[in-house]
Amino acid sequence: MRLSRRTLSVVAVAAVAVTGTAFALSTVNAASADTTADAALVATLDQVFADPRLAGSTTGMQVRDGATGTVIYSHNADQRVIPASNEKLLTSAAALEVLGASYKFHTVARYSGKRSGTTVTGNLYLRGQGDPTMTYAQFDALAAAVAKTGVKKFTGSLVADDSWFDRVPLGLDWSWQDEPYFDNAPISALTVAADGNYNTGALSIVDKPGTAAGKAGVLTVTPANSVVTIVNHTVTGKQGSANTVTATRAHGSNTITVSGSTPLKPTATHTSLVATQDPTKLAIGVFRDALKRRGVTITGATTTGTTPSGTTLLTDHASIPLGQLLPYFLKLSNNGHAELLTKAMGRAKTPGSAGSWTTGLAASTGALKQLGVDTSKITMGDGSGLSRRNWLTTGQISALLNAAQTRPWFATWYAALPVAGDPNPLVGGTLRSRMVGTPAAGNLHGKTGTLTGVNALSGYVKDQSGRTLVFSSVSNAAPASVADILDRAAVALASSGAAQSATLMQRKLSNIEVKPHVVTRDGEEVECSWVPNAC
Repeated sequence: MRLSRRTLSVVAVAAVAVTGTAFALSTVNAASADTTADAALVATLDQVFADPRLAGSTTGMQVRDGATGTVIYSHNADQRVIPASNEKLLTSAAALEVLGASYKFHTVARYSGKRSGTTVTGNLYLRGQGDPTMTYAQFDALAAAVAKTGVKKFTGSLVADDSWFDRVPLGLDWSWQDEPYFDNAPISALTVAADGNYNTGALSIVDKPGTAAGKAGVLTVTPANSVVTIVNHTVTGKQGSANTVTATRAHGSNTITVSGSTPLKPTATHTSLVATQDPTKLAIGVFRDALKRRGVTITGATTTGTTPSGTTLLTDHASIPLGQLLPYFLKLSNNGHAELLTKAMGRAKTPGSAGSWTTGLAASTGALKQLGVDTSKITMGDGSGLSRRNWLTTGQISALLNAAQTRPWFATWYAALPVAGDPNPLVGGTLRSRMVGTPAAGNLHGKTGTLTGVNALSGYVKDQSGRTLVFSSVSNAAPASVADILDRAAVALASSGAAQSATLMQRKLSNIEVKPHVVTRDGEEVECSWVPNAC
């Protein structure tokens, strides 16, 4: 890449300060680099990316001045990379543009036929719009609202209507081995969340010891239901022994087998989260059980269908606004939320047609283009980043981050990003154990991305002068995790801004400990939030 003579001279001065260090020339904006502080930052970042662990990888980074949008540093920023969960930056920003921060999902109960007193001669329909916040308690509240109308009996069937979206449950290239995991749960317009973090399409299984060592363990399943079969092979271990409990579900099966040892008198709660095979079936089963508890009888069977015209409204449950859902989505890197929002965008842009990945991703791309992002090199395979058919550049991510600052929803979005080093799960999220005790802690707001062979970190951080820096860094194809290298680059940004030489800045950076935080599952690197208690 050709650089201006002035740019070359500035970078050369910075490079000279890094004696004996492998140095790869990076693109720098001359006006921004024409300060001691920025020249030192450029040289320091080049030193960070000269790490031999990155040899053979494709690693890019772009840094902008948050106030002006001027590019301060650019290293392989035009190289297309797989972003992993950095894809959620695109999806969330697009959702705020297309749907709006006040958008709510609706779950609606309607009936066909005629009502006479407390009896309806007809079917009860439950129509979902993909609400990820529908927990066991919400379905119970929905059943209570039906009972409050005075209806006690439906002579027809209970019909699950998930036609708001298409019925394609899984991404085309999602890894088959991840199918049982809650972070790979099937996508449906009618779904139920396992817990208060809104892990939708999944079940939470808490294992507890029996009365004595050697006795069978005790399992508590949420949501309680009569749809999924739980096979309990757990046994109580001795006090102080390790918890080895695992929960598995075979492909195409709705039977979950829980096995392993749970210690007597445990010191902490152990929870397994498992994806259901059929979210619609689980959700309607939970609703039917709730109706029964509330004294409402359904004479017929439970089926799947579409709500016909001419039905009568019983109750309409609205979710929390999208703006309030965002922290659960972004801080905990929730894949289900990303895909539900993607299909919701598709539905919004093609009224009357079922929301799909095809229409949703087209809506996302259109929103990004409106934000001024060059979408010519963006390929989107899904909304979450699980797909390895997602391709974009760090330059495009930094352009999105920069443009987002001008939008009315920016403050909500910014607050929903994980905060480095903050131990609160709903503040620090996937960054709560990273960059602890560094200038980035409590300062950097960013989105992580993690798959085997992919590490990403993009967001916002203030330097020592209080200037906001917008950055995106992604690495592909390194033989092992390089998340700590990206963290070190981010800490360099947070440490910059003071009038200091490159040598002094790098000496200070070398004295800051950036601890690796790598989480694996079945030998594959994953986001820490996808493994209970791993962040």
